[in-house]
Amino acid sequence: MTATSLGRTANERVEPLIVNRWSPRAFDGSEMPQADLEAILEAGGLAPSAYNTQPWTFLYARRGDANWEMFLSLLIDFNKGWAQNASALVFVVSDTQMRSEKGNSDNHSHSFDAGAAWVLAALQAEALGYHTHGMTGIKFGEAESALKVPADHRLEAAFVIGKKADKAVLPDFLQDREAPSGRKPLGDIARAGAFA
Repeated sequence: MTATSLGRTANERVEPLIVNRWSPRAFDGSEMPQADLEAILEAGGLAPSAYNTQPWTFLYARRGDANWEMFLSLLIDFNKGWAQNASALVFVVSDTQMRSEKGNSDNHSHSFDAGAAWVLAALQAEALGYHTHGMTGIKFGEAESALKVPADHRLEAAFVIGKKADKAVLPDFLQDREAPSGRKPLGDIARAGAFA
């Protein structure tokens, strides 16, 4: 086992980029170049998906652009309070349908596949020196309407991207929580054979 500067331990064979990824809330409000955002989202688009349907869509706003305030308004107040200092805000939408020339059918893995796309985007952001924070603290219902999400799609989650700031930018009650969280040991999350 190897310990990291974040206080986590992991098998030394686990990629350090994965071990070191965490979700801060303190961001410095700096501008993110469009090219960086595009690289992050393109990495997400390289995720595997059932039948290669690639059912995800990333809806994004960059800090200060024409969509920024509207996107922020779709977060619950708690998340809006700290997310406003990020550089980009992304909503992840998945297509619930498997689409083909023969017609549409339910896509059982649309959420699973969209989750794979989000994690690749998060890792690419980490590789470029950014941090991400995923959240489901969204004003569901209002958000789908404002974002014009089709009825046969699902708003899965949102995430912010930005450069980490000192925790002092956060309200006092969040400063103690501004640290990487622990993880369950492998024995609690992986089992040989059946579930029980």
